[in-house]
Amino acid sequence: MEMDRYRTIMRFLLIVGVLFHGCESDVKCRNDNGDEVDWYILYKLPPMNGLSYAYMDESTNGWVFSRKTINSTSGTLANTLKPLLDFYDRKTEGFGFMLYNDQPANSKYAAPSSFGHSKGVVMLDRQTGVWLSHSTPKFPTYRSRDFWPNSGNVNAQTFICVTYSYDEFKKIGLQLMYIHAYSYDSDIPTTFHNDLRCVAQRSCYPKKEPWFHVTTLTSMEGRNFSTFAKYKRFGDDLYSGLIVNYLEQDLYVKSWGKMRRPLPSNCSTSIPHRVYNVTEVKVPGRKPFSDTVDHSKWCVTSGGGWACIADMNREESQMDRGGGAICTNDVAVGQAFDAMISKYKQCKRERPNSDAQHREL
Repeated sequence: MEMDRYRTIMRFLLIVGVLFHGCESDVKCRNDNGDEVDWYILYKLPPMNGLSYAYMDESTNGWVFSRKTINSTSGTLANTLKPLLDFYDRKTEGFGFMLYNDQPANSKYAAPSSFGHSKGVVMLDRQTGVWLSHSTPKFPTYRSRDFWPNSGNVNAQTFICVTYSYDEFKKIGLQLMYIHAYSYDSDIPTTFHNDLRCVAQRSCYPKKEPWFHVTTLTSMEGRNFSTFAKYKRFGDDLYSGLIVNYLEQDLYVKSWGKMRRPLPSNCSTSIPHRVYNVTEVKVPGRKPFSDTVDHSKWCVTSGGGWACIADMNREESQMDRGGGAICTNDVAVGQAFDAMISKYKQCKRERPNSDAQHREL
């Protein structure tokens, strides 16, 4: 009698354990060790540093250097993308994803300019998900476990990953609609948010003003991220036309240094604060590198109060394209980006055609 009771209890505990495990989501941002993290930021360095990358999350208090390479099968990106890579081998029930990139992995052509200049990965189940926004063309590769494109070796790139609850992806879908992200691969269950499904099918975009959208997303651990999105009909620069008006501080912007028609640093009286172009970056412990080998897109307020990982360059043609940014007012993050500014371009009336040294913190 006692043995039967023991067996019954053990069977019950086993069933509860299986159910509990089944409720645990694997779709989360993960670090080099495969551990769950609420958010992280990566800075893949230029080719003179091989495929190395700097890493930052809530526990690091600034940049640390990974011992892995960006294309490692056991590094931060691989660990985060594991649910997607597993889905390629065996279609996982209750999992959804969308890959978007204006330079898609499955085509030798760029997306039409009516779509946003934007790159990212969305993965989710009915509990949690990640939004991984980045600057790397053709990443991730199309339906392959070799997720890193060789073309990504050439320049520096940035990534931001945040873990959100399932409900936040309704708002993320709306941001991606304003960006008009170019989805090149997706599989989103019909029971998931219609906003995401619509974007994944490339059939959603704003139909009326305002041509931008700003909202706050809250991570699984309760951290707030301000997100900015503009549709192509906004007709202005993401940084001087939108972000600076909300953050209300001078802004230092790092974008691609090989643009055809770059926008100059902006000290116009029509905007409340100045917007400076960063021309040289120095990651701690490494030699400075120019914006001509740095494809990353980010900005930071003066003194490092706010930092944003963005999609867009300060370029004339991109005033008429969609794009966005994910911003945090974490002091450690802001100061880490602020400290990297080695040179920036002053406005013409300040000091014509000169590169100014950034002030010391």
